[in-house]
Amino acid sequence: MNTILVTATEESTGKTAVALALARLAQERGLSVSYMKPKGTRLQSNVGKTLDEDPMLARELLGLDAEMHELEPIVYSPTFIQQAIRGRESPEELREQVRENFDSLAEDNDLMIIEGGGKLTTGGIVELTDPDVAELLDAEVLLLSHYRNGSDVDDLLAAVNDVGDRLSGVLFNAVTNTDFDPLDTDVVPFLEGRDIPVLGVVPRQQDLAGVTVGQLATELNADVLTGGDTDAFVERFLVGAMSGDKALRHLRRTKDAVLVTGGDRPDLQTVALEAPGVKCLILTGGFRPPGAVIGKAEEKDVPILLVQGDTLTAIERAEDVVRSGRTRDEETVERMRGLLHDHADVDALLGNAKSDTTDTEEREE
Repeated sequence: MNTILVTATEESTGKTAVALALARLAQERGLSVSYMKPKGTRLQSNVGKTLDEDPMLARELLGLDAEMHELEPIVYSPTFIQQAIRGRESPEELREQVRENFDSLAEDNDLMIIEGGGKLTTGGIVELTDPDVAELLDAEVLLLSHYRNGSDVDDLLAAVNDVGDRLSGVLFNAVTNTDFDPLDTDVVPFLEGRDIPVLGVVPRQQDLAGVTVGQLATELNADVLTGGDTDAFVERFLVGAMSGDKALRHLRRTKDAVLVTGGDRPDLQTVALEAPGVKCLILTGGFRPPGAVIGKAEEKDVPILLVQGDTLTAIERAEDVVRSGRTRDEETVERMRGLLHDHADVDALLGNAKSDTTDTEEREE
């Protein structure tokens, strides 16, 4: 049996989509596949009562019979972390728990897909970083990374060093057209010159990189004050806490953005509506903007969302929606399966995994 651990240099790099797409590709090749996420990190409550959504999706898409506590033995919530810092969680017992659940899930399967938690270093408090988990479960490591500029290579090299000999290769995900040429021409040869295999460069797909204004409004339970284009995709958020002139200079340099500001800042709202990269306004505090602002928003086809909470809460929730609330469903995984098929070395990604049927056929030959 082969075991592949999918981890990343940073959060929100596409681990879930890649891990499950890889599992689906293996199933298409006749392999029996199981899945595990030792550290559940996508939680909606500090005490961890809400289970991580990723194992839930894996269980559904891969047809697994396992219980959630097997797929996700450690709920890595803020409360758990606090208890661990206070010495109330035993690393040895946690390692044993992970190992036992892994053995149960792996039984009679050709391939185990292990999804890392958060980023590479998550779990260090209890001696269960992703490299620690790879060592514990004898797994090969697929390392995901973004590429936006040369400094990302520093983080990648540090991660490669942490993973060590268990690295199967690097997969660059969500690479923009602008970044593709320098990555392909300079970075990939540089890495391969250091014996670091690059197994694929997956292009960025906007609908996998952000959420629509309409989805954002639903998640924030916001009142939509104007018509506007709610199908527009947004990827980043700006906090409106500066003067109008400074804000305009800054807003003109951004794209696919949302301005989050108090409903009592019509000056800033008016300026934001002049910036072509601002796709939506989120107004906080429950304050409705003046009619002039609403009229201008209608003219510019920019939706205005009104929420009752404060600006800090709104920005944190909005960022969380974009960071971890991207559509996670069968369609997303299928899209990634196609991207891996077209832009990555699937044979290398799956490593040495092969089915018992294949073993039998080879012996007969």
